[in-house]
Amino acid sequence: MSDTSTNTTANTTTNTSTSASKASRNRAFIYDLVLISISAALITVCSWISIPIGPVPFTLQTMAILAVMLTCGGRRGTMSILVYLLMGACGLPVFAGFKGGLVSFAGPTGGFLIGFIFAALVYWVLEKLIFRKLMTSTVKTWIFGAVNSVIFEIIMYVVGVVWFMAVYVSRTGPVGLATVMGWCVLPFLIPDAVKLVAAVVIGERAGKITKN
Repeated sequence: MSDTSTNTTANTTTNTSTSASKASRNRAFIYDLVLISISAALITVCSWISIPIGPVPFTLQTMAILAVMLTCGGRRGTMSILVYLLMGACGLPVFAGFKGGLVSFAGPTGGFLIGFIFAALVYWVLEKLIFRKLMTSTVKTWIFGAVNSVIFEIIMYVVGVVWFMAVYVSRTGPVGLATVMGWCVLPFLIPDAVKLVAAVVIGERAGKITKN
């Protein structure tokens, strides 16, 4: 009788533990889903804030993306960017100038959109393998957040510039690297630096709430 009672108690405990674990996973999934959806919406809104100053418009898109990466972490941030790009690929007007569709990726500035994914993946890997282990204080969080954001920007620019040159050459004709840099990079260096600082500040503060 004693053994039967013990087994029943053990089975009940196991079932309760399993149910609690499943409920916890479901809550985490829903939390991630909501956070990713809000982040993709934020990137969209900031992309709409656009000032055309040449082939590449000035937007708050990169600030929003960096803030999302810093706030949500590499995994959620990358998924947020992927959702944002998939919405655009499906034709929703989520890009700068209320544009959308696959044509946005095929154009000269499509490389910057594609660069977001490459940059986000590198950010995620660096965060997981290096930065997260070293971020033991608020000061270090700010420093590593800024460093990872700079690396993100560099990768985005490299992919974007290479893509721009390839598309421009195929459609228009030869163009020098210095010319493309003057169109796509140099005018944005100072504004991007300001946006990067703002993103780090937002990400460091908001990240304390969202990272769990």
